[in-house]
Amino acid sequence: MVQRNSVFANLDWVSILLWMVMIGFGWMNIYSANIMEADNGIFDFSQRFGKQLIWIGASLLLAMLMLVLDAKFYIHFSYLLYILLLGILLGVLVFGREINGAKSWFVVGGFQLQPSEFAKAITALALANLLTSHSYNIKKFWHLVKALSIIAVPPMLILLQPDLGSVLVYSAFILVLFREGFSANVMLMLAALGLLFVTSLLLDKALILLFLIIITLIIYMVVARSVKKGLVNGLIIAMVFGVLYGINYLLKTEFSLFLIGLAALVPVALVITVKGMRLREYAQMKILVGLIVSIVFIISMDLAMNKVLKPHQQHRIYVTLGIEDDPQGVGYNVNQSKIAIGSGGFSGKGYLQGTQTKLHFVPEQSTDFIFCTVGEEWGFLGTSFVILLYLGFLLRMIFLAERQRSSFSRIFGYGFISVMLIHFIVNIGMTIGLMPVIGIPLPFFSYGGSSLWTFTMFLFIFLRLDASRLELLR
Repeated sequence: MVQRNSVFANLDWVSILLWMVMIGFGWMNIYSANIMEADNGIFDFSQRFGKQLIWIGASLLLAMLMLVLDAKFYIHFSYLLYILLLGILLGVLVFGREINGAKSWFVVGGFQLQPSEFAKAITALALANLLTSHSYNIKKFWHLVKALSIIAVPPMLILLQPDLGSVLVYSAFILVLFREGFSANVMLMLAALGLLFVTSLLLDKALILLFLIIITLIIYMVVARSVKKGLVNGLIIAMVFGVLYGINYLLKTEFSLFLIGLAALVPVALVITVKGMRLREYAQMKILVGLIVSIVFIISMDLAMNKVLKPHQQHRIYVTLGIEDDPQGVGYNVNQSKIAIGSGGFSGKGYLQGTQTKLHFVPEQSTDFIFCTVGEEWGFLGTSFVILLYLGFLLRMIFLAERQRSSFSRIFGYGFISVMLIHFIVNIGMTIGLMPVIGIPLPFFSYGGSSLWTFTMFLFIFLRLDASRLELLR
């Protein structure tokens, strides 16, 4: 009993207060987005705002459950929960109901549960357990592979549903690995690949290949400390390309410039590889590997865009990047969202007074596009308040994570921070047209029990661990 009382005495009530403000303000906007003239009051459970009250009440019980469980429970049972999670993700593929083109939901009565949401918190527990296990070293290759495998398996199953929005969220766990010693060079490489992905959508692959070759040759000259070697290799590539292009033109084989450029790289790549192995010039070989990885990435992204993503998902990305303009098609949601936010002006039209909100011009206005309701009715002041509220909450979580004595608690805390950060950035980004529309809710704010319960679990497990930070957990 003494230990249980100490848990509540050591709780971070600032975080709980911020949580309650986000949930409360979120419900107010859900109510506004769904209120009808024939409204039967806030306890009309046939409406979304009524159902959200049920989810909020259940989340309070869930929060209490997370707090009364012993902190070591989350360590000892994390792998078991992870295995059960994988079984549930397989089960939803068989027994789940397809909604909006994705078989991601279990439907019980009039309520829907999305297992892929809960997977985020459980994956964070399993990852924290692995990274704090005995003799684990993230800088060892196979140890890193284990961590990446724990992160990768759930999104691979979720991709079969398919739910690309939830899959994207798992990239946030890379930030956790970085905090625990993952190479900064790898992080820079991932950022470069992201830039390369965007560039591959905007420019022709042959032109991108040319830029990559030029950049690689410049880096090669710096590492080899020889301008002559770089110029010679560049000249060889150009000569081979010219010959192959001429043959392609004469024989009318219609090979693309990209494929001809790849073929022109082969002789130089072989020479650098053989010479590098013989003289142990591994630094120069790493540069070649970087070029090869970039080329493979371009090809794989091209295949993913054309073979994996559905047409409407491709169009959303193209519209976001300005490649296409479709205000009445896939760009309709974002266009209406920006109109709603812009119409709010500085102080908004007033609570319950939003015309875009009342007339339901924006689809999914109480879920993925809840932020545009804030913009219309509360204006710049309201949207600034929401953004500052989330930033304050995230900074508070970082403060709590950094004061942990237990590595398990710190890692799980950063798992929560990373997942919430990407939800926050992507959700608000897509409502104002800076991100593709991929169906990611705003934590604690958007309508939906699965998301609310998941982030409540995340928060209160972390607060339970923080309350026991003076104990020897791991």
